[in-house]
Amino acid sequence: MNSKLWIHKALSTCLVVALIATSSMVALANSERIAGELTVSGKSINGETPFVKVNGETAQNGRSIFSSSTVATPTDANAIINLGKIGKIELAPNTTLALSFDQNGINGELLAGQITVLSSSKSVSVKMLDGSTVMLNAGEAAAATTGKARQDDDDDGDSGGAGLLLFALILGGAAAGIIIAATTDNNNIQLGGNTTIVSPNR
Repeated sequence: MNSKLWIHKALSTCLVVALIATSSMVALANSERIAGELTVSGKSINGETPFVKVNGETAQNGRSIFSSSTVATPTDANAIINLGKIGKIELAPNTTLALSFDQNGINGELLAGQITVLSSSKSVSVKMLDGSTVMLNAGEAAAATTGKARQDDDDDGDSGGAGLLLFALILGGAAAGIIIAATTDNNNIQLGGNTTIVSPNR
């Protein structure tokens, strides 16, 4: 009887240990950190590959970026941080950004330079040097010294305005020509007058 009791206790202990180990592995899997990918471009100096600083350490292409990181670009390089479905942002040269993000979106504190939102599932919240916060959508940028500015839409709006102006000038010229022709006596245009219609059929 005692041996059976000991066997039951051993099996129960093993089962409890297995359950604890399994639940801890599931918890670790659920707490996996979101990471972004860093792309650095710019001029190489003395044959060195362009780099930026991430939390004070030198970082190059392919470096993983985690939330609560500070990214700083030098004068000869810019950086793109790709966060997949969450969004993608670009840091201009001489930019320092304290970046934080999660599944709900991207936040940052712009300490210097300029940031451009290339794509984003939601508006990117950026705290400026003066303490104000701006919300940036895809195609918009913010500079630490001047604030928010639109990027892509400005060019599209200018070309659209020029097209509308050209169309209006052509339409106005045609209308003026018709009015002048209709009011000139030499053209002998009579609207609603007596007209003899000659049929071509005999």
